Amino acid sequence: MMKILEFPERASWPAITKRPEADTLLLNEKVANVLNAVKLNGDKAVQQYTLEFDGVQLNNSFVSEAEIKEAIDLLDPTLKKAIEAAATNIRRFHLAQINKELPIETMPGITCWRKWVGIDKVGLYIPGGSAPLFSTILMLGIPAEIAKCKQVVLCSPPDKNGKLHPAIIFAANLVGIKQLYKIGGVQAIAAMAYGTETVPAVYKIFGPGNQYVTAAKQMVQQSGVAIDMPAGPSEVCVLADETAVPNFVAADLLSQAEHGPDSQVLLVSTSAQLINAVNECLVSQLALLPRKELALKALQNSRAVLMSNLSDAVDLVNEYAAEHLIIACINANEIAEQISNAGSVFIGNYSPEAVGDYASGTNHTLPTNAYARMYSGVSVDSFIKKITFQQLTKEGLTAIAQTVETMAEAEGLRAHAEAVRVRLK
Repeated sequence: MMKILEFPERASWPAITKRPEADTLLLNEKVANVLNAVKLNGDKAVQQYTLEFDGVQLNNSFVSEAEIKEAIDLLDPTLKKAIEAAATNIRRFHLAQINKELPIETMPGITCWRKWVGIDKVGLYIPGGSAPLFSTILMLGIPAEIAKCKQVVLCSPPDKNGKLHPAIIFAANLVGIKQLYKIGGVQAIAAMAYGTETVPAVYKIFGPGNQYVTAAKQMVQQSGVAIDMPAGPSEVCVLADETAVPNFVAADLLSQAEHGPDSQVLLVSTSAQLINAVNECLVSQLALLPRKELALKALQNSRAVLMSNLSDAVDLVNEYAAEHLIIACINANEIAEQISNAGSVFIGNYSPEAVGDYASGTNHTLPTNAYARMYSGVSVDSFIKKITFQQLTKEGLTAIAQTVETMAEAEGLRAHAEAVRVRLK
């Protein structure tokens, strides 16, 4: 099922941790054409691409109050309760991220402090396609709400009937998002980046997507629009020893593989017996999945790596820098302390990645493609900016004047020095 690599030399690790690459030249050309068309022609171009890519003619992409009410009434009450329960946990975890910073007197008469302010206008992209990711609305909408962003715009692709999935509308309404648009793909990123006659331009765009959406986000970033992170296809790495439960490990691998054929799955283990048992479980579990064809394609591009010792296994995992890392080992907590590169870590046999995807409270919008080496996942911090303030008394300025004048003169910036001197004359 999964290709098995045994005791690889360190020189081969970069090849093991490498992600599949798309034809970026052709991809970027297609994306740039859509971005430019929407930038020039606004709603007209959006309608054209919605017809071309989503197969539906929409004269108005805005979701009306009547549509919101209809969707809320249609949604199964059990699913409503599940979404509300998840939202409670996510809100509780993210509320704890707000810490008020106290003013600091760096020296007598000089006080400095920081204030956090929500980004005024943010855009959320919620994938639809083969699986409407309404859970992502909670992951993005709740921290935006906590950060007190003044305007939150949400775009998601319509179905063949020109509607959004009721769960997407319910989740958006639950977190207070009122501006919903039935726009998907690159045209959605373009609409939020540049603005159209109906879609307002935003300052920062959040949300996962396919390779086209990811490329579009990276391109609009070059024209002054911020993005959360360059997130690509989803991925999971499982680090397991002989104490792991093969059925659990297989289920975790498949829960990631079913996202799509470009998802990546990596199993790193010190037990050959476990790897073989996991492969057997994959066969039996895969047969029961509705999305088995997608999962199978992802598994064909995935690997199981047998390592000779746990220390090397941890090193390989850190080099891989997984979006999701599951540690299914006897001393999982100790190993977790050694992890330096991962988007989100799941510790022990009873911490499936699926729980973090939906309802434990942590955010599931995470860095992929090894960006966990330098990026964090989305948090309240992603939706705020921190402005520094300072206030000096005359005595404080007098005390620091010589330091500033000396440094300014040394850099050849006489006006900087004079800005201090003129106040003390």
